[in-house]
This record gives sequence, C-alpha cells and structure tokens, in this order.
Amino acid sequence: MPSKLFAPGLLDGQVALVSGGGSGLGRAGALELAACGARVVVCGRRLEPLEETAAAADGGRCEAVACDIREEEQVSALVDGVLERHGRIDVLVNNAGGQYLTPAEDITPKGFRTVIGLNVEGTWLMTHTVATRAMIPEERGGKIVNVTLSPHNGLPGMAHSSAARAAVENLTRVLSIEWARFGIRLTALAAGHFATETLMTKYPKPVVEGVAGTVPLGRLGTPEEFAWLVAYLASPAGDYFSGAVLTLDGARDNWFGPWPPARLTDESGKPLAEERRTD
Repeated sequence: MPSKLFAPGLLDGQVALVSGGGSGLGRAGALELAACGARVVVCGRRLEPLEETAAAADGGRCEAVACDIREEEQVSALVDGVLERHGRIDVLVNNAGGQYLTPAEDITPKGFRTVIGLNVEGTWLMTHTVATRAMIPEERGGKIVNVTLSPHNGLPGMAHSSAARAAVENLTRVLSIEWARFGIRLTALAAGHFATETLMTKYPKPVVEGVAGTVPLGRLGTPEEFAWLVAYLASPAGDYFSGAVLTLDGARDNWFGPWPPARLTDESGKPLAEERRTD
C-alpha cells in the first residue's frame, strides 16, 4: 500500500537497512520506508517474522536477512551482502533491542551484559560497519536512526535498558559531530509506550492495563505514528536533523502524575479555583 502521509516515490533510489524489522515498531518503520519507495532490508535473529514483514511490503520492495547484530561476522556479512545486491545503504535504522521488566536488585550480571550487548554493542557494530563500508567510502553520507526509550527521567524495572539507551543517545551525539564531515546524520528516536504486540502480550496484565494512564495524552502510540517519523527523518525534510534526541511519547517524558491532582478538583473532576494574591 502507498504511504498515507508522504508523496509517492519520496524515497525512490534509496536503500534502507532496518534491524529488528520482524515485528512491532521495526516492522512498521520498514513497511513505511518501502511504501515511500525505498528498497528495504530487514534483519533479525529469526527469519520467519522477517519474511512476514517482507511479504507485507508493497511491490516486493523489502527483503529479509537473518542476522544476530551482536555477532561481528554476521553483521559484516549482512552489510557486504546488501552492498553486493544494491550497491549502497542510505538509511540505517537501529531498532533491534531488548529488555525485560525486573527490579534492579534481581538483575544478574549475565542479564545486564545481555541487555548491554544487544542494545549498545549491537547498535555500535551495525553503525560502525555501515558507516565505514557504505557511507564513508562512497562519499554519499547517509542517515542513521537509533531507537531508544522514553521516559528519560527514570524507568523503574528497566535499569539495564535505561543505562543502555542512555549510552546509545550519547553515542548518537558524539558521532553526529565526528561524522558530520562525511555527511552522516545521526538521530536518536526515543519511543514511549506504543501498542505493539510485545507490549500487549508479553508484559504483566496490570502494566498493560495501566500504562496508557501514565501518558498525558491518555493513550498509547500507534506503530504507524512511529513509522511516519522514521520516514520523515529519511526524507529530505530530515536533512538538517543530526545529534538530536527526538522524543515520541505523548508527553510521557514530562509526566509526574495525573493533572489536575485529585486534591485540586471537585467531585466532578473540575479544577477548583485557586485564591491568588495580587498585593
């Protein structure tokens, strides 16, 4: 299907590589890039869901490649294969990541290393390999979108992932300076709570039922809204974005509890008038 938002052929001639493209936000982003005309390669550890993404893309513009982004040899083979088949990589979306909900005191050293390895080392391997083999040598520049997390003001139960995503955001800022001379633009996209299959089926029921109540807009984001921002950044409209952290979360990053607070409302929920001094 064509994009609901962008002009046909917006990304014609571009090649995009999306990690974690077999489900959720990664799949949505990949399908939108393909709908805008890009040739898209999705990668992940399991081939079957990747093939489902490829089958859903318009006009056969998406292909699936199994790759564990934590393994240097696999990442190298992935990037070399894309270059052999398509000759270029214009956009890299580092969407692959993972974490699990647990109190900080229960995180094992192995568990912490696993989350850091996937979210930080995997992102670095993909970024460095694409930059040094595709974007810098060809002098075309390119765009790299690193998907991170919101809120930034503390996410209880996610100490390992919070540390990892903070590292990726700072890496994004540093590389946006160092690689600006090559025309490479890097942006972090801090995603809040989205109605993905993972959230709706893998997390405890109380979390699923209550999470929208922590978003000031009162709802979860849709994968399509995430995908539109990815396509925007990949398009010429995103050419001056670099070194920024864009937060897409319905104001969740600023949440400190319901507003107005119950003590400042009447029985119907209407805000009570406050006495103000003018002297």
